[in-house]
Amino acid sequence: ISDFDWSSIDTSNLPSSYKTNSRQEKKLLQLADNFLQQYSHLCPDRKPLFIHPLNECGVQKFVSTTVRPTLLPYPDMYYWSGCASFVSDYLIMEPLKCPVTPPSSLYSPTTIVKYQRGNCFDFSVLLCSLLVGAGYDAYCVHGYATLEMCSLDQTQEVCPRLRKPPEVPVKEDPNKYRIKYPLEPKSQFELQQRAKEEEEAKSTQEEEREEEVVEEVEKPKRDPLHGLRVHAWVLVLSGKRKVPETFFINPFTGNNHSTKDECFLGIESIWNDKNYWVNMQDCRKGCKDLSFDLSNRFCWEIMFPESDEASQLPTESPKNSTDEMVSDPSNALEHWGPCVEPSICLTSLLPTAEYENPFPRGKKVILYDKAKQEKWAAYANADGLVERLTVYADSDRTEELEVKEWFEHRKDLLYMREVNHQTQLITDHFNPGHPLLLKAHTYTSLEPETGHTVEFYHKARVDGLWKRSETATEMTEYFEEREDLLHKRHINFGERDQGMEMAGGTAEANARPIVQIKEYFHRNPKKPADEDVEERVFKVIDDVIQLTYHLEVYDIIPSKVVFARVIGREKREGEIFLSRENTVKYQPWSSEKHKNMRYLYNLLWELRAEQKDLKQLVRDSEAEV
Repeated sequence: ISDFDWSSIDTSNLPSSYKTNSRQEKKLLQLADNFLQQYSHLCPDRKPLFIHPLNECGVQKFVSTTVRPTLLPYPDMYYWSGCASFVSDYLIMEPLKCPVTPPSSLYSPTTIVKYQRGNCFDFSVLLCSLLVGAGYDAYCVHGYATLEMCSLDQTQEVCPRLRKPPEVPVKEDPNKYRIKYPLEPKSQFELQQRAKEEEEAKSTQEEEREEEVVEEVEKPKRDPLHGLRVHAWVLVLSGKRKVPETFFINPFTGNNHSTKDECFLGIESIWNDKNYWVNMQDCRKGCKDLSFDLSNRFCWEIMFPESDEASQLPTESPKNSTDEMVSDPSNALEHWGPCVEPSICLTSLLPTAEYENPFPRGKKVILYDKAKQEKWAAYANADGLVERLTVYADSDRTEELEVKEWFEHRKDLLYMREVNHQTQLITDHFNPGHPLLLKAHTYTSLEPETGHTVEFYHKARVDGLWKRSETATEMTEYFEEREDLLHKRHINFGERDQGMEMAGGTAEANARPIVQIKEYFHRNPKKPADEDVEERVFKVIDDVIQLTYHLEVYDIIPSKVVFARVIGREKREGEIFLSRENTVKYQPWSSEKHKNMRYLYNLLWELRAEQKDLKQLVRDSEAEV
């Protein structure tokens, strides 16, 4: 229960229209009283309508005059989702004093925004004011809802960030001309064994269901006030702003709901800034069967009948009639526009600093089923943290499984971090524009050679690298869209010399020795298969180079070329020694020019030069990691 004292708020600076009623407003209240008396006489079993509560100054005001259409000068506030999330974040929820009756007072949106707190009716009126100002066909709703919705209890719901999108089944187009292959023979014994396994699985499922039933019995009993708890929310009708389907908005959470949602148990009345409607439909099955055609007089009883010329009340009237008294009460609504003085501008109460820091308590915490969500304003934390989602293994939220954090306005463009407590893996995600073109970085420790997987925005890189994985003994790089059709490179490292490591020299001096470099290439259709290299292996320490070529459709064994080191001959830097002893070649389909020694000598010369370049590329990759 809130400890805020509403009786101590300062109302001295409010306009005079908040403290008194004009003649036209008094006429309007008389019409409302007349409507309420007729309604009570015709529907004695219905509860009293929420029609003219007291405002913050203790003055009766018709509920429609409390809705003040406002369009705030922020891009997000032009859309219903932005308005709903802002209201749910900016205000502190206060429960109704009596859960089964509407409140006796309804404060203006300006007061609610000033003190950043209110009940469901205050939330709804503020949200409806913003939505109508943004051009939506929105209405405040007085009705009934479940205990969880009225008390803002989301501990039984799945966090929206964890909800998986519904899978759309892929329908295969039938083709009557396709070839019908013979069915595979099936073993009757295997079918019998599967049937037995299914029966055993069913028996175990039934036992689990019995255990679940026992657990459900231990749960709290049904709410004794189910169907009687008063709640207020917002109705948005289809049509305006290209809204395709009518829906509800729960102002406490900012989430949209279908009008058939079982959490909404009934509607008494709805209103906007121009009129008031009473629901005359049966709500014993909730709201799922309700019609929201407000022009249907059998479903909705309207307070002020609308003329054929205009479906709603005009918001403006001629200037010369502003101070005139309306003699005919039936024409009072035509002059409703100027009957109330303009309220304090909501925009003046919401400067940019207040809009960008919507959380009155510094942060907002929402508890879900096996999850906890925390939100902060931008720049509230030094590291740019704006949201954290913690996933737990149990409903009591004691054992953490995973933590996700979202960031904004960081120099390194980090926008999300995932921490998996089961695997101890940390994954950082970056927006485009990072100096190293990082997209994601997965690691257990920021120390080098402890296991890192890095993803890049490969289209922005010259080499087409999109992923690199490194451990203490190996490194694997993956490429895309390269002209040479290279798609993978794997490097094996050896152990460092302990003497060099103890010396504490430079990183280059203590570099891990490269044992082997292996590269994989896609098929190049412009070349013959046994001239198109598929795999290239450089065994640096053993001084062996091995080429494996692609296969043709009819081939079984690929073509290969191996350049080995001559046993008993010392290797000299810059020297290329080639003989039939250190060359193994299998290219049965190559042309004669590819079988002579000159061709192999030139090929070996090129491979030696590429091996030297590759070693430098590997060192650059190590440095980049």
